[in-house]
Amino acid sequence: MGCRELELVREAFGSNYIAPVGPMVDAFEAGFAQRFGFRRAVAVSSGTAAMHLALCGLRLERGDEVITSDLTFVGSASPIIMEGGVPVFVDSDRVSWNMDPELLAEELAACAKRGKLPKAVIPTDIYGQCADMDRILAACEPYGIPVITDAAESLGATCRGRPAGCGARAAVFSFNGNKIITTGGGGMLASDDEAMMERVLRLATQASEAGTFYEYKEIGYNYRMSNILAAIGIGQMELLEERIQRRRALFDLYRRLLAGAPGVSFMPEAPYGTCTRWLTVIQLDPEQSGTTPEAVRIALEKEDVEARPLLRPMHLQPVFSGCRMRGGGVSGELFQRGLALPSGTAMSDGDVERVAAIVCGCAGKAD
Repeated sequence: MGCRELELVREAFGSNYIAPVGPMVDAFEAGFAQRFGFRRAVAVSSGTAAMHLALCGLRLERGDEVITSDLTFVGSASPIIMEGGVPVFVDSDRVSWNMDPELLAEELAACAKRGKLPKAVIPTDIYGQCADMDRILAACEPYGIPVITDAAESLGATCRGRPAGCGARAAVFSFNGNKIITTGGGGMLASDDEAMMERVLRLATQASEAGTFYEYKEIGYNYRMSNILAAIGIGQMELLEERIQRRRALFDLYRRLLAGAPGVSFMPEAPYGTCTRWLTVIQLDPEQSGTTPEAVRIALEKEDVEARPLLRPMHLQPVFSGCRMRGGGVSGELFQRGLALPSGTAMSDGDVERVAAIVCGCAGKAD
C-alpha cells in the first residue's frame, strides 16, 4: 500500500457506502477509463469475473468455440467452459511469448474452411507484455471475429504506443493481490462498446430488471466491486508508474547480475511495445547451465526465497484434455525451462543480489 489508500478508505466509510455501489466505484471506473483510453469501465470482483462477463456480453452460446492463448492463466479459459463454450488453444511466438499471430491466422483459415468460425479470440498479455494486437486484429478482421484481451497482467504496458487492451472489443484487467497494483481482490472490464457494457453492468448486478419488484428474465451474477476496494484502487492507481519503473529496474538488475551465468536467458521485450516486467522470468538451458528450473526453485526455497514455475500451458492441463491445439512446441518448451523469480516492488537491491547469487551458484557460476 501507498500513502493515500487508508485516507480514501476512511472517506468511503464516512460516506456509509460499503456495498458494491458508491462514489468510489464510480470514480474508480471513470478514472480508469479516461486514463487508459476506454469509453466505459466496470469494476468487478476479479479478473476472472470480468472475463466471464465479457463472454456473456458477446452472448457466447453452448458449443461455440473460442480461441485463446495456450500460455496463460486458467482464468482466460475457464469462463469459456462456464458458458458452455469450447476452448481452442494457440501456441506462443518466441518474440513476445504471447499468442502467435501467424498460427492464429492459420487456425482461423482452418475454421473458415470447416464452416465454423470461433465466437471470439482471447489473447493473453503474459507477464506484463502485450500481445501483438495489430496483427491479431488483422487476422480476425476479415472474419468479423471480436477480440477480448486478457490484460490481467499488463496494466501500464503499451503496444505501439497504445495502452494495453486498446483496440480490442473488450479488455480484462486484474487487481488480485499479486498484481502490479491491487485492491486485494478485484478486476475491471473496459470497452468502447456501449451496448455491450450496458449488458455487462446489468449482468454483474444479478440481471435485475428495472422497476420496484425484483424481476429476472435471465441469470445474472453478483460480480460488482465494493466501494471500499474501489477506494483502495484509486489510491493504487496513483502508484502505477512508480511501480512499473521499479519492476523494470529490478529486471535490469537481475539481468546484469546473471549476465555471466551459463544457460540463463530472460523473457524478451517485444520490439512493438513496452513491458511492465510484472514478473522477471528466466529460461534455463539444462545443457549449458547444468541445472533445471526445479532444482533452482528448490535451492531458493531452502534459503526461504519463493520462486515459481512458468504457467503450465493449457493444452497440458487435464481439465482441457481433448481441446484442439494449434502448435504447442514453444509454450511447452517455455514451461519446461522457465522460472519466475521474486519481483515484488518492495524488494531491495540487496534482495535481488541474494536471489541472483543463489541462481548463479546453481548455474555453475561463483557467487
